[in-house]
Amino acid sequence: VQLQAFGGGLVQPGGSLRLSCAASGGSFGSYVMGWFRQAPGKEREFAAAISWSGGRTRYADSVKGRFTISRDNAKNMVYLQINSLKPEDTADYYCAARVGLYDSANYDSANEYNYWGQGTQVTVSS
Repeated sequence: VQLQAFGGGLVQPGGSLRLSCAASGGSFGSYVMGWFRQAPGKEREFAAAISWSGGRTRYADSVKGRFTISRDNAKNMVYLQINSLKPEDTADYYCAARVGLYDSANYDSANEYNYWGQGTQVTVSS
């Protein structure tokens, strides 16, 4: 499956942004989807994951309550709504996919994902 993330940009603190990831070339409905981010000089970290049905989600503690992951299997899209943006949210955001063995979102490690899109940059600054 090929993944393409987009929707990043420059946002003021407190603002919102919706990232999108378009998937092609695979059975999207069978993939667990995740969002990761990598800030300058830091390792890539997990942000959110969603099961292939969309019925289960998982979030990193640092983003709970501000990030919402969702998917539209009919459109082969996954989204990450980010609210109350903080300067520490500045990073390149990546979408990732893996085949779901069952309808779970319990995949929060980068090495559990097989497919990656290019990053989309989010900069939070006044």
